Amino acid sequence: MRWFAVALILINGALWLYGDKVGPKSVAVVTERQALPRVADLKPLSPKADLEADGDDVVLAEGEAVAPIVDVKASPEREAVPLNFCIRLGWFDSEQGAREAYRSLSRPGTDYDVVEAEREVSPLHWVIIPPQPEERALDLFRNLQQRGIDSYLVTRGENKNAISLGLFESRQAAENVLSEKKRQNLNAILANFPRNQLSYALVFEDQLVPDSGAVGAAKTDYSENFDMVEIRRCEGVATRSENP
Repeated sequence: MRWFAVALILINGALWLYGDKVGPKSVAVVTERQALPRVADLKPLSPKADLEADGDDVVLAEGEAVAPIVDVKASPEREAVPLNFCIRLGWFDSEQGAREAYRSLSRPGTDYDVVEAEREVSPLHWVIIPPQPEERALDLFRNLQQRGIDSYLVTRGENKNAISLGLFESRQAAENVLSEKKRQNLNAILANFPRNQLSYALVFEDQLVPDSGAVGAAKTDYSENFDMVEIRRCEGVATRSENP
């Protein structure tokens, strides 16, 4: 009988060990209170609200809007900025004439300058008897004077000892005189008489927007009233202030 009781105890122990290894594990009981979301706060996701993209999947809740894509490489258009341009207008016979021209432009202030320039102008048409030895030139000159022919003896320069018979702006007038002198048996020729003229130019600054057509429009406008018009970017040299 005692052996029977010992056998029952061994059988119960074996069954207990076997059941602990293969049976389901015990579930831990949470004793600490936890906050659970309310049913009203839970919103089901709609299939239409799912935004699927290649690479990354983006899911938006119903009612949310997709933020616009901003191109960070795009730069705003640069505002056109006027720059200083130096304007030169001419020509004038006197400084006073240049100042009066500046006032006629209705420009504010007195920031302008009048510059003097010796410029080459169109040559005159010259009827002359070519240079010759001084004695012969003097004899011929006295003869012309006695005959009442208007003449002038050149005493210096590259045409020294030539005899001038007239200077003309019109070529046609010079050719007419030349034909007359040849009929008088004078060995005259037609030559150019170079000349320089002392003139004055008006210089001032103005602000124009480059590459906008403003420079071309200003040049066209000035060309209607002035023979010489120059417009270019200023190089840091300010004009001298002149009182009108």
